[in-house]
Amino acid sequence: CFFFYTGACSALKLTVPSHTIHGIEGQPLHLVVNYNFNTTASEVQIIWLFERPQTNPKYLLGSVNQTVVPDLEYQHKFTLIPPNASLMIDPLHISDEGNYIVKVNVRGNRTIAASQKIQVAVDVPVTKPTVHTDPSSGVVEHVGNITLKCTVGKGTRIVYQWMKNGKRLHAGPNYTFS
Repeated sequence: CFFFYTGACSALKLTVPSHTIHGIEGQPLHLVVNYNFNTTASEVQIIWLFERPQTNPKYLLGSVNQTVVPDLEYQHKFTLIPPNASLMIDPLHISDEGNYIVKVNVRGNRTIAASQKIQVAVDVPVTKPTVHTDPSSGVVEHVGNITLKCTVGKGTRIVYQWMKNGKRLHAGPNYTFS
């Protein structure tokens, strides 16, 4: 973001390592944000907001000249440690999935501003799978077919893959998948 005034150029650069970050439920997540500017500043303000689709952004916390002012509702969950604009979410819950918006305002001769958006996806670790057979005895001598059903208790972005002797099984005359 570049702003021009009185013939001089003043820049505020706000950087994030990625616009999409994956975190693990129950673990802390650090949203790293750095900023720099080439003007004299009397005040530096940092604001963090959170939004989900079709909702208004919620104020999480902010700071002015390194004095942090949290929203009292979230003061034990979100931490800002000036002078950088990084946010710590601890612990991360599935309800924390959404967009985090950081805005930095720098007041010198004139106020300049920049903002960035980071999308946070929360991954829930996959629990150990269980396999059920039908018939439950696993004996198919008189039936001819056996059905194997795999389930997991919880997890996000689950992908099922059946293997035999270390090799992936594919649908065909002997195997069907649903």
